[in-house]
Amino acid sequence: MIMTEQHGYTPQKDALARRMKRIEGQVRGIGKMIDEDKYCIDILTQVSAATAALHAVSINLLEEHIAHCVVDAASSGDDEEARKKVEEASAAISRLIKS
Repeated sequence: MIMTEQHGYTPQKDALARRMKRIEGQVRGIGKMIDEDKYCIDILTQVSAATAALHAVSINLLEEHIAHCVVDAASSGDDEEARKKVEEASAAISRLIKS
């Protein structure tokens, strides 16, 4: 029997996939608005909504990473692995702040 690595978000995988499909639809809608020469402020409003939705997904994934990957690494007693997971989380937070 082959074991696959399970990530912290795995129990929410279906919900996350549905959210991403909705965001994908939002982005396609923005493209359609541009094709149809809609008012620029209306397009910007939709871009802002799509960005907020992506940030919400990012925060959720980050929370799951900390709650599972970081905590598991810290609990394992492997200081190097725990340090690596904290560095990954810190880098992800930095990227989110810059976006």
